[in-house]
Amino acid sequence: MNLAEHNKNLVLNGFTRFAAGDTEVLRTLLHKDFIEHSPGNPSGRDAFIEFITSSPVANAHLDLKRVIADNDHVVLHYLMTPPGNDQGIAVIDIWKLVNGQITEHWDVVQPVPDLAETPNGML
Repeated sequence: MNLAEHNKNLVLNGFTRFAAGDTEVLRTLLHKDFIEHSPGNPSGRDAFIEFITSSPVANAHLDLKRVIADNDHVVLHYLMTPPGNDQGIAVIDIWKLVNGQITEHWDVVQPVPDLAETPNGML
């Protein structure tokens, strides 16, 4: 298995477990010096885990649409549907991995508008 496939499998396993409610998977997946690039989200494994487990994503339904892996980066594109939000939010996460752990994260988050505004869909 090449590096891209290995990292893809690690991130997919982590995403699947997190989506099922297992937030503890982040303790082994994230490097202790994890760097967050998204505004408002803290860096550092412990600070990030504390933040993310109390954020809307922790209680949302996550519907994975696609995965792209290129050596040390894995990109996830999914629909996040928090309770009370029927249309959901389109999310793209970019994860950088080094030696089997996530070291950096970027994301793009966009509310899904009415179908009339996106006749070809967002996901």
